[in-house]
Amino acid sequence: MIEDKELRNLFKAESAEHLQNLEAGLLRLEKEPDNKSDLETAFRDAHSLKGAARMVGVTGVEKICHRIEDMLGKAVKESAPLHSEFMDWIYKALDSVKKLVREAVTGEPAGVDVSDVLNIMAGAEKNQATTENLPPASPPEDTSKTPYDVYRIDTIRVETKKLDELMTHTGELAVMKTRTARILAQAEEILESCESALNKSPMANGNGENFNPESEKIKTLVAKLTAMRDAIFEDNSRLEYIASALDGGIRDIRLVPFSALFNLFPRMVRDMAKERAKIVDLEIVGSDTKADKRIIEEMKDPIMHLIRNSIDHGIETPEERELAGKPKAGKIRLTAFNTEVNIVVEVADDGRGLNLDSIKKTALKRMVVSEKELEAMSQKEIENLVFEHGFSTSAFVTDVSGRGIGLDVVTSNLEALKGSVQVESQPGASCVFLMKLPVTLTTARVLLVAARGRSYAIPMEFVDTSLRVTPGNIFPLEGRSAIALENKTAVWVADLADILELPKAETVQNDPKPAIAWKPCVVLAVGSEKFGLFVDDLLDEQEVVLKPKNEILKRVRNVSDATILASGEICAVLNPNDMLRTVRKQSATDMRPPTDKKKEERKLSVLLVEDSITTRTQEKRILEGGGYEVVTAVNGLDALDKLAQRWFDAVVSDIMMPGMDGLALTATIRRDKKNKELPVILVTTLASDEDKRRGLEAGANAYIPKPSFDQKILLETLGRLV
Repeated sequence: MIEDKELRNLFKAESAEHLQNLEAGLLRLEKEPDNKSDLETAFRDAHSLKGAARMVGVTGVEKICHRIEDMLGKAVKESAPLHSEFMDWIYKALDSVKKLVREAVTGEPAGVDVSDVLNIMAGAEKNQATTENLPPASPPEDTSKTPYDVYRIDTIRVETKKLDELMTHTGELAVMKTRTARILAQAEEILESCESALNKSPMANGNGENFNPESEKIKTLVAKLTAMRDAIFEDNSRLEYIASALDGGIRDIRLVPFSALFNLFPRMVRDMAKERAKIVDLEIVGSDTKADKRIIEEMKDPIMHLIRNSIDHGIETPEERELAGKPKAGKIRLTAFNTEVNIVVEVADDGRGLNLDSIKKTALKRMVVSEKELEAMSQKEIENLVFEHGFSTSAFVTDVSGRGIGLDVVTSNLEALKGSVQVESQPGASCVFLMKLPVTLTTARVLLVAARGRSYAIPMEFVDTSLRVTPGNIFPLEGRSAIALENKTAVWVADLADILELPKAETVQNDPKPAIAWKPCVVLAVGSEKFGLFVDDLLDEQEVVLKPKNEILKRVRNVSDATILASGEICAVLNPNDMLRTVRKQSATDMRPPTDKKKEERKLSVLLVEDSITTRTQEKRILEGGGYEVVTAVNGLDALDKLAQRWFDAVVSDIMMPGMDGLALTATIRRDKKNKELPVILVTTLASDEDKRRGLEAGANAYIPKPSFDQKILLETLGRLV
């Protein structure tokens, strides 16, 4: 590990940049082997990384990069294209370099034998070469000196933590600016009151008779207040200018191009496609679009999950694509661009699209919606069901895919960024995931509304329109209250106070105030869906500073942030995504028939089949900790006896057991009409693809290998299946 902290951080940033450029250049060379410009660029990056490693004493990185530099240098001199197998060895060498860099930066052992890597590269070079030549020497260093009279440092590296702190301070400055404006308004009111009192008091006559000393005091006070007001006004104008310039400058410094994120995915796409015997081209558009560095950081997981889903489930195999009349190579397009109010990121593929029938069946099976609700849904609304928590159309669950958590990661990450996601699909042709994000995360343009005597803020990017609604305009639609917009579109409506579960306002008897004949309604658009909120009043539209929440309040339903208004009042910033879910849930609850409370209170029961007493005890604890009633069996025959005696909600079984193994047990359960739909999860040490295939053929719903066993995965999978 590099001991000097500053050098360590510098090397971390520089090596990441060179490694990213190297991989991007090599990926382009695979498609255009004769592109001399890309070859020379890759050569220079290897050379620069070697020099940086030498400076900080990371000899392993230096030696491997020196070898890569020699190999690329030879290709440059001889103008020889690089073979695909040769490129694979370079990629593996770069993976070793990454591990060595991590070791130098974090101290985590790399587990890399540099000599082995160099020997393998030497063998790969012999296979690449057409003639036996000694490796060419590295090109001479450029020793030309920069004249001292033009020497300057154009850029400096700044820790992002320091920028975060500065952004917090500018936010506080914005709050102070608002408070100063409020104090100025109060000073104006006091001054007007004094002037009014001065005009009403008796004044002295021309001979000095009836002299009123109080009037003279008020005159002096008015003069002082006027001077103070003018000074505050001037200072406030200057403060506003400085605060705006400082906020804009720091915001610009924090902007990072999407290329810093998008460049991570070409290698991932290449490797994943190769593993799955598919041909996939990744097209990147708008990589120079800039966004706040936190947005770039937080978007990695959502984009990675969407690309992974596209390769796993969207893009067909070359044979399937040929039969469908498509090119053998599938295409994934990754796009970023700015609109007036948002940053938009798209992940699109030309694969098979979403299977609506499969989505409907899964939604009904998991009781996400009722049959009546499903019949009333549009195609877009059905497609967007895939974003529900734990939703998965996969009938088989393994340790690496099909657990239904990928798209849940997308929605949760985007909501944390105050963004939204929607999907557009054409069966058999394409699938596009559209993600909308705010331009900044520190401030927000909001609509202030009143409900039950308090103020609440709604982000303006979700506000579609506002209107006055009379009781006669409200009509029932599928068991819910609805109104019609100007374009005749019907949208569901709910009272904001009911969504937030605010206490009822006390009614005053014999209140002389007349009843209001209409009520303000704010129509919100979340993706392709709209709904209306009844509020008591529309107050104002403001730019507010978002205050970070305490860990205790990290996730509050229907609330995303908080802010402090100019009056000093703490105001909740509402979460439209959450409110839409609450509206659906409340309406769905109203539409459902009454349920048997005794049935709801019954614990879900699990039959645990495991011959090892240690494993059985541990798994029993995990399941009981998850709230399940657990009955144990020592093998398949014992499990069948217990299944004959009572009903279970699920079976969790090992495979390798005496008497009757887990596969035979699963197959027997599937042949029994009574237990045909009973969820079966296999938890086993057998982890090969062939073992998983046998589990699927036997009829298991999920397959969790013990080498990668995680109790969270078991409970999540079980919860989804039951």
